[in-house]
Amino acid sequence: MTTPPPPPFTLPRPVGAVLARLPAYPGSVLLVTAINLALARHLPDDVKALLQGKRLSIRVRDARLAFDFSWNGQRFAPSAPQAQPDLAISANAQDFMLLAQRRQDPDTLFFNRRLVMEGDTELGLVVKNALDALELPVLDPAYWTPRAVLARRAPHLARQLPPLPPIFGGRP
Repeated sequence: MTTPPPPPFTLPRPVGAVLARLPAYPGSVLLVTAINLALARHLPDDVKALLQGKRLSIRVRDARLAFDFSWNGQRFAPSAPQAQPDLAISANAQDFMLLAQRRQDPDTLFFNRRLVMEGDTELGLVVKNALDALELPVLDPAYWTPRAVLARRAPHLARQLPPLPPIFGGRP
């Protein structure tokens, strides 16, 4: 049984204003690194051919961030910000997180106008269908905490760390 998604949440405007001042390129590098690790090898060849040279943008509306990238035939690569990418996918941070955790259906978000695709709609549908067809693990933020990553990469070091206080998820 799945838990219902939480009510819609938007980052406060002052948080978005601060995030909007961050340089775009480093964020795009981080995003494409994650996409390459998680998705690139799973994409079908016909989808890769369709993505060849296309300019893509993920826009996090409430954070006022945009991550621009393209497929170069081998992997996704960051690019300079694009005024008119071939495909832009926009949503609030919470909605992208719900999608990654598979707690919300992209069609539901789309029809509720919380997920917006602009540009080449055929490309957008191909990308959406390709992602829907992939059997990917659900994104669990706890899997990516520094302590969890250290436990996977260097368990001997992780065992030397003191326990976390209960407020941070440790045991009382």
